Amino acid sequence: MNRETAQEKWSAANQRCLMAELAVLSPLLRGEGDTVPELQSLGEARAAMLAPSALDVLCAMFGLSEFERRILLLCAGVELDGQFAARCAAAPGSGGKPWPSFGLALAAFPDPHWDALSNARPLRRWRLVEINGNEALVANPLRIDERILFFLTGVAQLDERLVSLVRPVREQAELSASQAKALARLTNAWQSESALPAIQLCGPDHSARRGVAAKVAERLQIRLFSLTTAALPTNLNELEILHRLWEREAILQNAALLLECDRLENSDQQRELAIDRWIELSRTPLLVSAREPRRTAERTMLTVEINKPTSDEQRLAWQQALGAAAGNLNGHVERVISQFDFSADAIRSAAGRLGGAQVSAADEFETALWDACRLHARPRLEDLSQRIQSTATWANIVLPAPQMRTLQTIAMHARHRAKVLHRWGFAEQSNRGLGLSALFCGPSGTGKTLAAEILANEMRLDLFRIDLSAVVSKYIGETEKNLRRVFDAADEGGAVLLFDEADALFGKRSQVKDSHDRYANVEISYLLQRMEAYRGLAILTTNMREALDPAFLRRLRFVVQFPFPDQAHRAEIWRRIFPGKTPTHQLDYETLSRLSVSGGNIRSIALNAAFAAADGNESVQMSHLLRAARLEYEKLEKPLTEAELGGWK
Repeated sequence: MNRETAQEKWSAANQRCLMAELAVLSPLLRGEGDTVPELQSLGEARAAMLAPSALDVLCAMFGLSEFERRILLLCAGVELDGQFAARCAAAPGSGGKPWPSFGLALAAFPDPHWDALSNARPLRRWRLVEINGNEALVANPLRIDERILFFLTGVAQLDERLVSLVRPVREQAELSASQAKALARLTNAWQSESALPAIQLCGPDHSARRGVAAKVAERLQIRLFSLTTAALPTNLNELEILHRLWEREAILQNAALLLECDRLENSDQQRELAIDRWIELSRTPLLVSAREPRRTAERTMLTVEINKPTSDEQRLAWQQALGAAAGNLNGHVERVISQFDFSADAIRSAAGRLGGAQVSAADEFETALWDACRLHARPRLEDLSQRIQSTATWANIVLPAPQMRTLQTIAMHARHRAKVLHRWGFAEQSNRGLGLSALFCGPSGTGKTLAAEILANEMRLDLFRIDLSAVVSKYIGETEKNLRRVFDAADEGGAVLLFDEADALFGKRSQVKDSHDRYANVEISYLLQRMEAYRGLAILTTNMREALDPAFLRRLRFVVQFPFPDQAHRAEIWRRIFPGKTPTHQLDYETLSRLSVSGGNIRSIALNAAFAAADGNESVQMSHLLRAARLEYEKLEKPLTEAELGGWK
């Protein structure tokens, strides 16, 4: 017998049994008591059931007394039998009203008890029936809840009030060996408890947390639904109504709930209270999924850490995902693993991007793989950052030799990160200080942002400029949340983070004089911690090195001072400033170098001069540059001196 046929047979038998149950009520409503024919028919219908009827299952689930069971049947009868309303109207105690009522049940059914409709008893507590009208309690109409009526008739469906809020979880995730250990711990914890405890799954890998939750539900043979905390009402009365509906649904379906708390960066105190209240109220199986552990005042939760796959597990996942193509990697996978901290799902997704790539040579395959990883890992930092397309090269920057050597050293560290940290074992000693962190300090226009673009282009990574005005908040704790969003989003792919004017965020830690000073120091401490753990390159730029906390400077791997260019360096900048396609005529670079401006100003002058030359259909000449220089100096509110203008033609 296949499953579908068995279900159809059970449904038909359940329908006959339900109608037989209703038939037993008819003589009770007439005041005749139980009668043999109806009881005999009910016995035959029950004997034909291959499994317990829906009514028997529901009564056992919610602990209904025989009197409460008959009240529920009375309400169902009006919905299922067109003659039932007339029978109610004719019954003693109904007052001639054609609807079920508590007064009718008290008069017609044996063993009545007055607390059957109290808030503590199942009919009201689980909203199995609803009381309508404004009359006395015994006279008000009773109506069965629609979800319960469908359940009694054998129709499986989610309560319509929950359809838009909860979603079934059907993840078929492949777990790594380390994640499988966490799964075993979680399963054992649930199996060893008579009442399933609340468990929170924590860690950076959201898909792995969902996968582990789906696997444990599968092992325990329970259904799993997810609910995002953004959907929770903040009004506590509405929250408790929704919670009661879900708890009822969990009992009806033998289900667990996965409460997902990943998008809480902008949550307010009311939403936090709503989340805590939901957790405290829950008595059906509950899993809380969050990056960081949550603490509730009223309920203890078992915390299980779900980490991303280890380096060895990621290597195996890459080999499985790439198949025969893995032979073209020539060790390149080590560099990928050191740069991109991917989950198993992310690895399969990134490898899938290569499906249509036409590559033959090994170096082409490596390039395609790296670009696929970079595209997949591109973080979504929303309004906190701006992605900068990096095209600049070493030929675009002019700096003294010591600064150039330091920048090239940063690039060298990036190239050999995998070898030193993983193959040579430095990562095994400690997770701290493995990221590349650098401070670029110097006057505006001296090349700090340009250097960041060059490094990002050299490393072939995305460069994100962080909007500090969106990160720093006057509200306590919000700055840390915003910083966490930035680093969490960038961690997966190790993107290059550029914090412009970093002194606004990373200022000197002050002596604690009041609560604001104390929380400001907490923000700096949190930042230092994330900087040390960040696996990518974080570049901080400032015009005022002295404004930075010395403790912060000690945690930076590199500090590069960008000096105001001297005349020789300005001459070299002028030689490189015009693209090869730009027509120029008799430019005097020595004369131009006497303009005491930074590289950023030089670029602005060159660009304005090019537009002026294009307007006159001419090549860029010294006369165009003179007019552009005057405009730039007016913008800077400084005069052009005779020393700068002397000999200008």
